Amino acid sequence: MKLDNVFKKTRQTEHNPKENTSGPGRPEVPEGLLRKCNKCGKAIITEDVERGYYICPKCGGYFRVPAYQRIEMLADEGSFVEWDAGLQSSNPMGYKGYEEKKRALREKTGLSEAVVTGEISIKGQRTVIGVCDGRFLMASMGEAVGEKITLAVERATREGLPVILFACSGGARMQEGIVSLMQMAKTSAALKRHSDAGLLYISVLTDPTTGGVTASFAMLGDVILAEPQALIGFAGPRVIEQTIRQKLPKGFQRAEFLLEHGFLDGIVERPKLRDTLYEILRLHEKSELQPEESPDPETAVPEKAQETKTAWDRVQISRRKDRPVGSDYIRELFGGFVELHGDRRFGDDPAIVGGIAWFHGRPVTVIAQEKGNDTKENIRRNFGMPGPEGYRKALRLMKQAEKFHRPVICLVDTPGAFCGIGAEERGQGEAIAENLYEMSALKVPILSVIIGEGGSGGALAMATSDEVWILENSVYSILSPEGFASILWKDSTRAKEASEVMKMTAEHLYEGNIVEKVFSEPDHLTVETLPYVTEPLEKEIGAFLARYEALSEEALLEHRYNRFRML
Repeated sequence: MKLDNVFKKTRQTEHNPKENTSGPGRPEVPEGLLRKCNKCGKAIITEDVERGYYICPKCGGYFRVPAYQRIEMLADEGSFVEWDAGLQSSNPMGYKGYEEKKRALREKTGLSEAVVTGEISIKGQRTVIGVCDGRFLMASMGEAVGEKITLAVERATREGLPVILFACSGGARMQEGIVSLMQMAKTSAALKRHSDAGLLYISVLTDPTTGGVTASFAMLGDVILAEPQALIGFAGPRVIEQTIRQKLPKGFQRAEFLLEHGFLDGIVERPKLRDTLYEILRLHEKSELQPEESPDPETAVPEKAQETKTAWDRVQISRRKDRPVGSDYIRELFGGFVELHGDRRFGDDPAIVGGIAWFHGRPVTVIAQEKGNDTKENIRRNFGMPGPEGYRKALRLMKQAEKFHRPVICLVDTPGAFCGIGAEERGQGEAIAENLYEMSALKVPILSVIIGEGGSGGALAMATSDEVWILENSVYSILSPEGFASILWKDSTRAKEASEVMKMTAEHLYEGNIVEKVFSEPDHLTVETLPYVTEPLEKEIGAFLARYEALSEEALLEHRYNRFRML
């Protein structure tokens, strides 16, 4: 189907301006030229809105985008091929007036149903696409919508292609009853097979995404994105208010609310969406990489500087406020980092930053415990002490890396897992235990680098790895020296003495086979002097990947098991 013809048809039918603005002394305004923004109430020129990503030029509010125009915004010119264009729903309940309603909507919108599916290219990256169009019965999911999405996902699975679905829906289609409900299971089952084939699914949530669509294909993406201020929820706000007889808080069920509560990977402004989708597709593109040369084993471990500092000195250095944090290492070592958010259960913990990035031409998953660079950031990131949602986010990203055969690189820097009432209520111990359990058998290489403090199980939950490396002035221990002294000696003021007893320095850890490599530091490690550390670290990461990606899955898991079995 040629897009130009479709655009002309939809543009002729989609605008229904308010009453004519002409009057005495006013020039006649052609129909459809002006319309009123339903957010700010100001008059806007229709063509300006269409050229400007369907965003109000006065207030920045988002209008809903017709399906074919959405595809036009994303697709390389001439690349869209529509699938199953003529597929239509039946009337399984014999609902009175339903056929007439659909017939009128087909004539008005130029759509056969509420979703358009097919294949496009985004900057050369092939992908299957499905776009819901709210002009057709509020894009409710009936038999035809479910069938078109399922057929598209099945074809993507056969052809080894990623899938991008744009959700915009009022939920299940009431006029089709239980048949509509079954589409939730059908689309979800098709996406499970697509996932089991190791293929990428990106879900983009637009305003509104509610009901049975939210409770099925919309929330099943490997990556879930949303547009700003999109309404997203299972039950609609009106239904909730009528049920609980309470006024909902401002911003409830908006995209920003879901990001805060761990259900989205990110919110992307519409003009940036094409580039963002391209980067995510490119990071998941299958390619054959040439293995990097592994350095001579005799020189693989950097020489350690002569011991001149006490254990307590090193504890203090590891805690310096100007010491580089995880995000600094990500910027220095990796390219094109795409941060992913949320544990999909409760929240997005700022104490852990994770996502996908490039390292020497290969995609990797990078996860860092993050303290922040100033007081404001320290507080926001809870001084690098993750809660259970932080560890669950880290594990979600690790399992995603396993699906797409990406190595995992963890940057460890925490005084320990956060101990608080909420953390205990949400299962802090269970979250850490689950990480240890799953990481022990993760089927991709895992490297952990302790860049600051490595405190207790909170550090181990990101260091159950094939190898653990440490910086010269970093520490790794069962507990903080203060906690150790408090528990064993009932006197936390003896922390300095405890640090000497605990064998927590890089030298002790290397001698005890707890870590495989120690990296020397400059006299004062800051962001400015960070390349002194990251240059040799980058070389060794390349060698690590060459060694461990060459192992069979069985050999990799056996090596990791034996590493801890010997301790």
